[in-house]
Amino acid sequence: MRIVVIFIATVFTLGLAVLGVVASQKSAEPNSLIALAAQYITPYKTASAPAPVAEPAKPRIPVNPVVQIADSTPVSQNRISSDAPPMAPMRASRESVDLPAAAAPAARAAAETAAPTQLAQNATAANVPAPPPAAAPPPPAPSGGGGVKAIPACDKPDAIGLGRVVEIDTTGGPAFGTEHFKQYDFLRDKEVVLTFDDGPWPENTPKVLKALTDNCAKATFFEIGEHASWRPDLTRDLIAAGMTVGSHTWSHKDLARNPYASDIEKAKDEIEMGVSAVHLAAGGPIAPFFRFPDLQQPADLMTYLGTRNIATFSADIDTFDFKLRKPDDVVKSVMTRLAKNGKGILLMHDFQHATAEAMPEILRQLKAGGYKIVHMVPKGPVTTIAKYDDMVRAQDKYSASNNTRPQSSVVKTISE
Repeated sequence: MRIVVIFIATVFTLGLAVLGVVASQKSAEPNSLIALAAQYITPYKTASAPAPVAEPAKPRIPVNPVVQIADSTPVSQNRISSDAPPMAPMRASRESVDLPAAAAPAARAAAETAAPTQLAQNATAANVPAPPPAAAPPPPAPSGGGGVKAIPACDKPDAIGLGRVVEIDTTGGPAFGTEHFKQYDFLRDKEVVLTFDDGPWPENTPKVLKALTDNCAKATFFEIGEHASWRPDLTRDLIAAGMTVGSHTWSHKDLARNPYASDIEKAKDEIEMGVSAVHLAAGGPIAPFFRFPDLQQPADLMTYLGTRNIATFSADIDTFDFKLRKPDDVVKSVMTRLAKNGKGILLMHDFQHATAEAMPEILRQLKAGGYKIVHMVPKGPVTTIAKYDDMVRAQDKYSASNNTRPQSSVVKTISE
């Protein structure tokens, strides 16, 4: 009897338990009672039961660890599935993408609706380094021939300095100097252009250059090609000091006389070799400025210079310093002729020793007389012709293959 009572109590207890579970599940899943009973009755699936069909995997949008929106939130963070790998470290901040904070919501919305290929394009663009800033343009080089196009500052209170700089456009070969050509008289009253012929020459050209630099003045030098080829360092010193350098033929031949007067090709050789020689000596551009020896300007050669866009220069005042042997006489000649003319392009010679000695006093008297120095510069440099460059190089009879080493590697001071 006791066994029957225990059995009945056990069944009753189990019944109450089942009813409690059913009551708790009824509100959430009304039809789950049968499934729950089946779970208790058949805890294990039988071998004959069909295998459940797996749901297709949802497509995953790739994570873009580089492109970040303004608030630094990854573009596709809200689309990453629960089994996605950990996010890569953030590599761009608000500052790096340079978006204002107010634009963050709109930017995020646009990014979340973008296709995966667009995100990949963004990632590629973000990985491209920004181009380096453009290098600052180099300062403008001096005008052809070394002439400076702006008046430099002068720290010498007693110097005459420069009054004006004029640029000469040599297109078509214009001619200057009222002694022969009247059309381009560009000087104002009391203005002076200093020009020197027949250099460069040792001792004399450096003295003229020193007098000019001591007075913050500039001048134009018409150099003989042979002289320039003998001492190219003197030509380069002039250009480095901001002087304008032109040419004065190869060997100072009078081109109005035979054989040059009867052979224009020979005359052209004399002109062009002079241009090439000065250009080679300068190691860079020179001015397309030319002066005929003895101021003899044949018409056919003037026409030729026009085709080369080289300007011809005569003078307003020929000082005839080449006839004078004393510096005081040179000073007197310059100032007397200038006082009579009132202004002018002065023709002097840095080849002459008396002129070199006279230059400091000439500059002092120019300032005392209220004169202003005008510096001529070309609009562009001269263009040489390769044929004549080669002809000039061929003139260097003493150049040899065993003289190609720099002097510093050949000669060294070992005691002094």
